[in-house]
Amino acid sequence: MRACLLSYNIDFKKLVNYLVIPMVTQSKTKHTSIPIPSSDELAEAGAHLGHFKNKCLPKMRPFICALRNNIHFIDLDQTVDKLQEAVNFIIEQISSGSNILFLGTKPIAKDIVEKYAKKAGSPYINQRWLGGTLTNFSTISKLIEKFNKMSEESESDAWQKYTKKERLDLSRELKKLETMVGGIKNLRKKPDLVYIIDVIHEKTALLEAIKCKVPVIAIIDTNANPELVNYPIPANDDAIKSVEMITKLISEAVIVGQKEKKDEVKSEVKEEKK
Repeated sequence: MRACLLSYNIDFKKLVNYLVIPMVTQSKTKHTSIPIPSSDELAEAGAHLGHFKNKCLPKMRPFICALRNNIHFIDLDQTVDKLQEAVNFIIEQISSGSNILFLGTKPIAKDIVEKYAKKAGSPYINQRWLGGTLTNFSTISKLIEKFNKMSEESESDAWQKYTKKERLDLSRELKKLETMVGGIKNLRKKPDLVYIIDVIHEKTALLEAIKCKVPVIAIIDTNANPELVNYPIPANDDAIKSVEMITKLISEAVIVGQKEKKDEVKSEVKEEKK
């Protein structure tokens, strides 16, 4: 375990104090409302292509089916199974009132994360992870409040009382805040779940999620440790089509969960009226 953690460039001595992966009960319900991509469809998206042999972590070997030209190939049949497990879990958690944060800050993930998080009406981070987003959310919430207040003021005439230079400074500060917390401006509490694209790139966020016992759903490539997340999805996290196909599925699961929650509330209201 220690050897795998060191591959993340994470301070093992610091991590070991709170490395307790939150236990999550596996869902036995199979939700058929969302079609899971077949292994052939995933292959067309390049999801099967892993990293070079020398970058593979031993924990990922069970998810590898072949080695060609010194490149590991991911077993997409297992990817399909893991996608189903992740979808089941997300739908059940969202339908019970949980929220989920989409995270992907590397170049190929930024637009995809924003697109599908917005589609699901979920918070997202696609610029830079702010340290303490999970471990010190009270401080982050103050930044969110400041951003929302300044946004309202900029859209009204509240800034007209300032000089041109002062308005320019305020606009720059607002733009900086938007980059920092624009995607989580509607986040009122610490996320209950986190969906991550590339856990190595987002190692700080992963560390915080582990410390706060926030369940993680993540795309895991052959150079990552699947045991550090609750719902690993073995797939290529460097191919745009692969990342988009999986992120779209996660977004759809969130939408289905939200619909089930609304339907449940409506049925409860009807029962009360009887």
